[in-house]
Amino acid sequence: MIIIFMLVTSAFYNKSYSQNSKFEFELDFIQPEKITKVGEGHYLIDFGKAFFGTVVLETKHEQDDSLILHIGEKVAENSLVDKQPGGTIRYQEVVLNMLQPGKTVVQLKADKRNTGPNAIALPDSFGVIMPFRYCELKNLKIPIREIDVLQKAFYCKFDDEASLFTSSDTVLNAVWELCKHTIKATTFTGYYVDGDRERIPYEADAYINQLSHYCLDKEYAVARRTNQYFLKHPTWPTEWLLHTVMLFYQDYMYTGDLQVLQENYETLKTRTLMELVREDGLISTKTEKLTPEYKQKLGFKNPKTNVRDIVDWPPGQKDTGWKLATEAGERDGYEMVAINTVVNAFYYHNMKLMAEIANFIGKYDDAKCFQEKAAKTKEAINQKLFDKERGVYVDGEHSNHASLHANMFPLAFDLVPEEYQKSVVEHIKTRGMACSVYGAQYLLEGLFKARAPEYAMHLITDTTHDRTWWNMIKIGSTMTLEAWDMKYKPNADWNHAWGTAPTNIVTRYMWGITPREPGFKSVTIKPQIVGLTHCKLSVPTKVGQILASFETMPNGKEKYTLVLPDTMRGEFYVPNSTEMLLFNGLEQKKWPKVVELKPGENIFVLKKI
Repeated sequence: MIIIFMLVTSAFYNKSYSQNSKFEFELDFIQPEKITKVGEGHYLIDFGKAFFGTVVLETKHEQDDSLILHIGEKVAENSLVDKQPGGTIRYQEVVLNMLQPGKTVVQLKADKRNTGPNAIALPDSFGVIMPFRYCELKNLKIPIREIDVLQKAFYCKFDDEASLFTSSDTVLNAVWELCKHTIKATTFTGYYVDGDRERIPYEADAYINQLSHYCLDKEYAVARRTNQYFLKHPTWPTEWLLHTVMLFYQDYMYTGDLQVLQENYETLKTRTLMELVREDGLISTKTEKLTPEYKQKLGFKNPKTNVRDIVDWPPGQKDTGWKLATEAGERDGYEMVAINTVVNAFYYHNMKLMAEIANFIGKYDDAKCFQEKAAKTKEAINQKLFDKERGVYVDGEHSNHASLHANMFPLAFDLVPEEYQKSVVEHIKTRGMACSVYGAQYLLEGLFKARAPEYAMHLITDTTHDRTWWNMIKIGSTMTLEAWDMKYKPNADWNHAWGTAPTNIVTRYMWGITPREPGFKSVTIKPQIVGLTHCKLSVPTKVGQILASFETMPNGKEKYTLVLPDTMRGEFYVPNSTEMLLFNGLEQKKWPKVVELKPGENIFVLKKI
């Protein structure tokens, strides 16, 4: 049973976000998927998936004796709830002195960190909640058939039918479902938070969360509310600050609401860090320009905030003090020099996006200025941070080390000249998945942009090691982990939406479905489907669902069927190494490589060249 209720958040009520000041939270009472009898009065209840909530017991009988509940996200090797799960994997023991007839809502103990002053506060009506999948009952005197054990789950309004994906690859299907459930379940605060350990929004986490959420549902309230939060609560990593423009840009492309950009334009300009730029167009946080006054301008209440480059998380052993499985952490040995390649790739991307934003709102002189800055930064990066002899990017100025990160971010942000894309991709392939689940977003984007979809899909569906999404499923999580495995981040949690890259990568890059105009007035579809014999996808947009299907026909030809909403037009890019034979049953000698799409059904039949 799902109950929908509204939450009014007056603190964020303003002109731009008034439509998002009321949130529809859903309260679901979920039946067990499986009940296993362990012994007399001892049962393991499996709800199938983890949600944030608590346990509800309902019975007509009384038990005048203590009932012990073990509630958690993980089971141990003995197939019972893991009482020492490690890291920030959640577990609680609750003892009820007696059980009375009627409904009993299990009262959980609050965690000091995620209910502290820096965390997003939940409404008092929620009570204390935690993520869990399992409930182990001990000393139950009432027959199990005479008691209902329910998972009381909280999350923001989510339309499960708005999106769908299925394909001939069962691993890909499972990864998609893992990510989809993560996006749904982690909306429990009404913001994009970084998981249960802190329950704090961070820009980089939120960006991946936003992209994946937009590919799954046409509910934009949580994303927009989180964006508004960042205007007053920036976080300290340099690259996280540089995600702010990216968040607001995607908001406009998916919603078409120009007012949000207009009202926050000056703040977005500041968050590009353009005031830190050197004469050659490159930026650094190791500069006297990063003054206390400038930090306050960025939005930091404490002018002593240590704004610093992060590249990827966690950093190496020497910085964290943790005993990590890889001594370099998730940075692939990145040399943290003052002028570093990753930060400047983000800065270049910000300049490009700000040029578009300035054009959107009619600030054409600004747009020209941003375009010039972007061109200057691109030239400097490719002159000073690129090793032409090896055909790879180095970690920064005066560095000879060429990490995965120094190459995947320039590839993702369209910095790599065409003649060097092959060498950069080949170098990336030698590094494997030497980045975090956050970094994987940009690794996969870069590979698709460089027309290397085979390797990108291999990384998404790989089952041969633990730096994979399959490993998250294998170890028993139903949400994406904060890290590939607990050994890569000892305090990791099992509910981190920044691990959901496959959802938006499949939609935006494998299928290539992105808004061509703001608000999805028109769509671009540029597929790079490899290794599949068939797949289907539905994509929610502001104006209706896009339905897409692909199949390999018995004669080896490929068939694409695209159904657009009534008011939407678009363009279809004929995939590389194919030629079009038929479009809506029509045949002609030579078709263009880009075909106009009309509302309704569009059917293409292609053959390999």
